[in-house]
Amino acid sequence: MADNLLEQTRILHEEVEHMERVIVKDLKRDFKTHKEKLLQGHRVKRRLNAMQEASKKLVKIYDDEDGSRKEEISALANKENPFSVFYERLRDIKDYHRRFVSADVTEAENDEHLIKEEPQVPFTGEEGMGRYLDLHEHFQAFCNAKFGKKQEYYEYVGSLGSHLTSIPRSAKSTGAYRDYAHSLLEYLSSFYTRTQPLATLQKQMAKTEDAATQQFQAGTLPGWEEQGPVAGVQSMLTDGEGLDLTAFDSAEELETAGAERLKEALQGLGLKCGGTLKQRAERLWLTRTTPLDQLDKKLFAFGLGPSSGADAANNALGIDPAVAAKSKALAVAVMEAKITKLLELLVNVLSDTQGRIEKRQAQTYEELMAEQEEAVDEAGAAGEEASDNEDDFIYNPLKLPLGWDGKPIPYWLYKLHGLNQEFKCEICGNFSYWGRRAYEKHFKEYRHQNGMRALGIPNNKWFFEVTSIGDANALWTDIQAKQKGGFKAETDEEFEDAQGNVYNKRTYMDLKKQGLL
Repeated sequence: MADNLLEQTRILHEEVEHMERVIVKDLKRDFKTHKEKLLQGHRVKRRLNAMQEASKKLVKIYDDEDGSRKEEISALANKENPFSVFYERLRDIKDYHRRFVSADVTEAENDEHLIKEEPQVPFTGEEGMGRYLDLHEHFQAFCNAKFGKKQEYYEYVGSLGSHLTSIPRSAKSTGAYRDYAHSLLEYLSSFYTRTQPLATLQKQMAKTEDAATQQFQAGTLPGWEEQGPVAGVQSMLTDGEGLDLTAFDSAEELETAGAERLKEALQGLGLKCGGTLKQRAERLWLTRTTPLDQLDKKLFAFGLGPSSGADAANNALGIDPAVAAKSKALAVAVMEAKITKLLELLVNVLSDTQGRIEKRQAQTYEELMAEQEEAVDEAGAAGEEASDNEDDFIYNPLKLPLGWDGKPIPYWLYKLHGLNQEFKCEICGNFSYWGRRAYEKHFKEYRHQNGMRALGIPNNKWFFEVTSIGDANALWTDIQAKQKGGFKAETDEEFEDAQGNVYNKRTYMDLKKQGLL
């Protein structure tokens, strides 16, 4: 029955209309839990993909590049013997329904199995069905990388995105940084696609890439605007680790960079990296005045030659090294812009992830194990509905602190402890403390002690509740002056009135001026 193009066209149109009806029925259902909404989005996305595939086939049929559709239509208009064509079609329809008895077009549509379908969406246990980010792998890579730094996981998640702009431009030319940025971009894109299946991420990324390219060319892209794109190209033209040889005047001065630094630079150029510090410096110094393709082959590592260097390869292909370096810098800048855009789209998930980390830090071992068991049960029970209390979004517009159960504390308790009162400490770097108890407690904590140590002032009871740097310095100066001793006329010189009362000089002169003596 579906051997002719007209019947295939009818079947494809019917399939598109059927998918539309299923999508409408699915979207009419009101889901409350996060998991149900997520699965609904993936079901709709699957139907839309099926509609697109069917529509592509229809477009191909209507284009009729081989003319088969036109021939079939003209065959129907057989004026000589129209009944033969009619009965031939009727015979094909009867034969089709004889072979496929279950295909009863008179039955009402039953799409319950399609609406209740649960697509398999891959999430890790840490991601919690798309409610949180799992950045442990990237956190370890950042901490272990030379361009990164040691910090806590909570700090890394809080500074995600902004930490890219703090990395030196010379470090961004390394392959390790490009791999890190690419891995982070791939994960964020995958997570956004899994959690927002109906969003048009490709269009947003294309717009972000165009905008970033224009800003890069103009030298106004954040993180690349300090010296314009030329500075980024120049840093890319240096060796693999960003060592600028133009900053040194001789090979002896180059030795001050250290043996490990020189080894990394030589490896980036494909040169031998062994020998003493002096030999490494002399070998690297040759690359300042001599192109790589003109160096002796003995200077290169085993299996590498002059043509293995990036500049030599570009020269062999007729590519300007400056153009190649600029393209690399642009690729890195575009990746950073895409990461920033994705983090803006996932700002709520990022905030929830920080709250989850903070909550876990306050949990005991038994509570953590119980939570993991609940997560495993939720992931394994594909056909069971999760509890509304577990999946409901916590409404917390006042940003109240979380209690032991992970929910905001009551507002009356919040007011009772005075957590709505903000106390700022200039010595702690204008850090805010909420509540009188936290404010008084912070004077013995490390942040305040470190600030007092930086001022050169001892942190003792004399400076309790002193939060201003000026007040602390003035008090410390006064204390030091008293401890030194010495005679002060205003306070140490004594005067006696006619009645025998003794006053210091300042008090006596004030009373005398007022006519009280």
